[in-house]
Amino acid sequence: MAKDMVLVPHDKPYRYEEGNYTVTRGCAWSAPGCHLGCGVLMYVNKETGKIEKVEGDPENPYNGGRLCARCLATPNAVNSPHRIQYPMVRDGERGEDKWRRVGWDEALDIIAERFNSIKAEYGAEAVTFWEGTGRDISAWISRLAWSFGSPNFGPSLNGLACYGPRVYGCAVISGSFWVGDYSQQFADRYDNPEWKCPGCILVWGNNPIVANSDGALGHWVIDCLQRGSKLIVVDPRVTWLATRADVYLQVRPGTDAALAMAMANAMIEEGLFDEEFVEDWTYGFEAYAEHVKRYTPEAIAPVCWVEAEDIRRAARMFAEADGGLLQWGVALDQKEEAISTCQTISSLLMLTGNFDNPGGMIKPPEVLMYLNGWGEELLSPQQAAKKLGPNKYPFYSTAVIVASAECMIEAMETSEPYPIKAAWIQTTNLLSCMGVDPERTLKAFQSLDFIVMVDPFKNPTMMALADVVLPTTMYPERNGIRCGDGCQRLETINQALEPMLDVKSDMQINLELGRRLNPEAWPWDTVEEMFGAIYGTVGYSYEEAREAAPGYMPFEYYKYKTGKLRPDGQPGFNTPTGRLEFWSNTMVGFGLDPMPYYTEPSPGPVTTPDLYEEFPLVLTTGARRWNTFHAENRENPTLRRLHPEPTVQVHPSVAEQIGISEGEWVWIAGPKGLTGEVARCRRVVEITEAISPGVVSTDHGWWHPEGKPEELYDVMELNVNKLMPWGCGKSGIGANYKCLLCRIEKMTEEELAAAKAKELLRKNLGNGR
Repeated sequence: MAKDMVLVPHDKPYRYEEGNYTVTRGCAWSAPGCHLGCGVLMYVNKETGKIEKVEGDPENPYNGGRLCARCLATPNAVNSPHRIQYPMVRDGERGEDKWRRVGWDEALDIIAERFNSIKAEYGAEAVTFWEGTGRDISAWISRLAWSFGSPNFGPSLNGLACYGPRVYGCAVISGSFWVGDYSQQFADRYDNPEWKCPGCILVWGNNPIVANSDGALGHWVIDCLQRGSKLIVVDPRVTWLATRADVYLQVRPGTDAALAMAMANAMIEEGLFDEEFVEDWTYGFEAYAEHVKRYTPEAIAPVCWVEAEDIRRAARMFAEADGGLLQWGVALDQKEEAISTCQTISSLLMLTGNFDNPGGMIKPPEVLMYLNGWGEELLSPQQAAKKLGPNKYPFYSTAVIVASAECMIEAMETSEPYPIKAAWIQTTNLLSCMGVDPERTLKAFQSLDFIVMVDPFKNPTMMALADVVLPTTMYPERNGIRCGDGCQRLETINQALEPMLDVKSDMQINLELGRRLNPEAWPWDTVEEMFGAIYGTVGYSYEEAREAAPGYMPFEYYKYKTGKLRPDGQPGFNTPTGRLEFWSNTMVGFGLDPMPYYTEPSPGPVTTPDLYEEFPLVLTTGARRWNTFHAENRENPTLRRLHPEPTVQVHPSVAEQIGISEGEWVWIAGPKGLTGEVARCRRVVEITEAISPGVVSTDHGWWHPEGKPEELYDVMELNVNKLMPWGCGKSGIGANYKCLLCRIEKMTEEELAAAKAKELLRKNLGNGR
């Protein structure tokens, strides 16, 4: 293929000398990292061979030299004395911190022998493959699973309730995923003459300055505000951006779909929608207009805990803007009917014609969409038909390439429709982060005969479950490629130093094990050759990309007018009707409601009033912090000091009513769905007027690296997921993480003494291990 990318010129090669340092230009994605892949400069001391600092690359148009605390603290992670130093096999019972060192060949041979033995007796489907939050690792894990013959690959996240619902919510109405147009697709960014600054940015359920989704750097929002964009923020917490918003809607968690339909109602009632675009390029508008008639701002305001006039102001501002984009976040994914919620909010974009237009929503160019994995063609139709999920949730049959985590857990417990015997767990500390009801999850995994885990640090999941442990490198110690996640560009992760430990990259591990399990599916001698198999689709080898990166693929607006969004080359969108669908034919095909709808959270203030009396606060979880990325970075002393313990944010009026004070250890207690069980986790009180009086907010992914391994690093005391049962909405996509019920309980003197003793241990160990 012709090399038609636009490349960014550099003053220096990707590696050069600067004083006592060897400096390597590259990209940070994982581990540690986040979803972005910012351009970095890595400084390695030429005498010691150690990395001493990481700085932002000012020549990289993505972040322009800007970096957050996590990247700046990378040297602490790479040089941590607590990293796993070599492959290990358990030398005791699960849950005991007893291991013996083995070589890489022995470890991989053990794994291959056990997996193949299980495959011969039970079928490849009896081995499950589990990942964490995507990034540059999903492609290799999925290929490992599918080349082995197992259809049971996916994240341990209930209902795929992160990123996936937005992707599928877009797909069922438009045939594609869409992201906000911040000019990220152009090498010259804001100076590109085709780009137009969005007239309005709608930030919904996302705090992009701290936690960026869909490949969007949060500071791009600020860049656009400085260029004139108006801002609407929908969030139960007053974020930094909310204080700068032209309209701020402090919504009740879980009511987003109702709010979106109230905004649609106002746009239609007041004649603010783009009639020409709706007439020419959408399907089902009349039915949708009738459907949202009952969702008037006045009727919905008390449901969402916002003012009707504020709903109308937001609707007018977005509808009247010259280009409007949506910056949405995981809050919209984390409710049972997440697909429908994403449909309702996408409908606002349809009403205003903000698809494929400058300053609106764009379909990013794709080298590889990692959500779809890599190598699905390696899985035979017979094995694909055994995927766990479609029997319970038809949406998983063709729309979703991964298996259902809930259904995999159920198969572990019941051996239905077949037994599960082994698990490959890579890039996820599932007992601390993704897995709800961790006690049930732990019990289910304990029933397996053999479990392998890949991670740079010991953690609760490893201690509780792993039989073989493979330690992995961090991004400055390896090569890789950056692709996917809504911001496609030719970008490489470049090795800056040799690992000091006996560790391998995630990709090298997958390649070496893959060659043992199915050599024909892994024909490459090096990971660089493997990367070239992907970048070769745009005309580059890995080595060429490393020298040239970053590179930007060709891009154009209004592709729907020229037939470039459809495989048949006809104008329109890649849907059954060729139009954006208010009434989704795709949803009908799965036996689901074609029209967006709103359901009250259950349990919740409206659906379970008796429970609400007992648990009078709405709990939203997963509040993002500068120092952490999900369960990562708890071992990093610099980052841990920024936020040393899990907190619960409480309004002053609530704190006064309960009689709790700033910095006090308390319990969050809540019903585990409608099971009748009550669960709790401990937190430090953070009193703030930034949270709505009826809502409390808490962190996720917590464990104590300084805790006792045999007590699983305190994870069962700290994990808010204890309050959440397994179970999804009708589609199997989305689950309630952010609209729970709870109460705050004071600790007994004995409990408080125990909590303070553990806090003192952490302080004595230097805010980390």
